[in-house]
Amino acid sequence: MSENWTLRRIEKTDIPALFIVRVATRENALSMETLNQLGITLDSVATMMDTTHQGWLCEMDNKVVGFAMGNRKTGEMWVLAVLPEYENRGMGKALILAVENWLFSEGLEELWLTTDIDTTLRAYGFYRHLGWQDSEIRDGCRYMKKFRPQNA
Repeated sequence: MSENWTLRRIEKTDIPALFIVRVATRENALSMETLNQLGITLDSVATMMDTTHQGWLCEMDNKVVGFAMGNRKTGEMWVLAVLPEYENRGMGKALILAVENWLFSEGLEELWLTTDIDTTLRAYGFYRHLGWQDSEIRDGCRYMKKFRPQNA
């Protein structure tokens, strides 16, 4: 398998592949049933892309292997997901930075995300390494924030 991967903006035709990646993540795994219960469906994601959300995906060997999306209305880093077998290749960092750059370019001064309260999970260290700061723990979730860089 080639180590070459590409990063590109998500199109609506990519949405089914995003769900395949999302339900296969190692940390914070959610089933299709749970996503549906949360109102996250093929149609709802398409609607969000028409209004508030945008994202990027990574492809490798013509397969979507990771993606990230943000919400320009709220500043939320909405989702970051990479297939377990494609972790540790720089995709997650490239994806989150693409979404952060877009959100900051939309005029936001502060971004936020939620993650597990368990600081031993890889996600927590990953976010901290990229400059995200703890904000609060509420409703069983850790809220983290990132502020616009001074030179942006």
